[in-house]
Amino acid sequence: MYAERVLSGMRPTGRLHLGHYHGVLKNWVKLQEEYPCLFFVADWHALTTVYDSPEVIADSVWDMLVDWLAAGVDPEKATIFIQSKLPQHAELHLLLSMISPVGWLERVPTYKDQQEKLAHKDLATYGFLGYPLLMSADILLYRADKVPVGEDQVPHIEFTREIARRFNHLFGREPGFEDKAKDAVKKLGGKAGKLFEELRKRFQQEGDAEALEQARLMLREAGSVGHVDLERLHGYLEGSGKMILVEPGALLTEAARMPGLDGQKMSKSYGNTIFLREDPATVTKKIRTMQTDPARVRRTDPGDPDKCPVWQFHVIYSDEDTRSWVQKGCRSAGIGCIECKQPVIDGVLKEQVVMHERAQRYIEDPALMRRIVADGCERASVLAEETMRDVREAMGLSYR
Repeated sequence: MYAERVLSGMRPTGRLHLGHYHGVLKNWVKLQEEYPCLFFVADWHALTTVYDSPEVIADSVWDMLVDWLAAGVDPEKATIFIQSKLPQHAELHLLLSMISPVGWLERVPTYKDQQEKLAHKDLATYGFLGYPLLMSADILLYRADKVPVGEDQVPHIEFTREIARRFNHLFGREPGFEDKAKDAVKKLGGKAGKLFEELRKRFQQEGDAEALEQARLMLREAGSVGHVDLERLHGYLEGSGKMILVEPGALLTEAARMPGLDGQKMSKSYGNTIFLREDPATVTKKIRTMQTDPARVRRTDPGDPDKCPVWQFHVIYSDEDTRSWVQKGCRSAGIGCIECKQPVIDGVLKEQVVMHERAQRYIEDPALMRRIVADGCERASVLAEETMRDVREAMGLSYR
């Protein structure tokens, strides 16, 4: 019924590092070649945990956007915008809060996990409790059917699906819905209409998921049926009403493989990062001073690459021949640790050369970055307002 669309955002809480690149940005660059994509700065989300230090957000937004473009995100292929510049996010969040059970928010797994991890902060706020709902509003506002997430974020997508389902059930029942839906079935044509009814019956009475997908495919290919009737048919098929908000799907991404300089997950809180667009001398120094296998006290001691953080960098940056050279040389003490680190240094610096080049034009002309965001906000606003018109009408607020 609606076009395929990908939505993803990132909180501005400081400089981006290689963990962000390999965990998120690299995937965004790939997705923008395959789907219409919207990428946004989640500055309101950042406030849920750093509300007492808003200067962190203010200092990070534009640097982060430059990092996105340096990584290869293309404003000609993707829509780039800032969440707080579109008030529709806040409006939909507010309206959805009217129908969202508190228990649903409290059971989101990351709610308690984050409270434990950030025990030093006062997170007894609605903003923190309600951030999954704000995330849902972000997704539902653009009727995004694909949201790239890791396994740990899947519960957020399921929560969003439940909210969309609840909204459609409460507000998608227009007067005379069933009769209008049956009239819409006739517009599919005699043979196609009969098949649609059979598939609908199989899904609703037997839970046949294959029948559901086959019927959805029919509707995607039903060029003779108008937009409003397609909404009715989707609701009729799934046993709800007119579909106003689209249930998103999780686009599972591989867990970030990028280790920190100490072998732990790369994180600013661990002080083990290599930032995007870091100067070559600093990158070289950081990698040269990385800890290695503690068993290699002397140059002549054999080591075990699997116990060395540098090896994790080789997995990402080195080719098969180099990795074989490291495995053999380290285990036989044929190469030293400094020698082993050089291909990693070369790989990281080569990757960052392109990023420095892409970023330079935005550093020299900050107004260019702001024009890109202004254009992205305008494009996103058109999509957001389209959804909000339907939401307001469904909730009886279209009299304004």
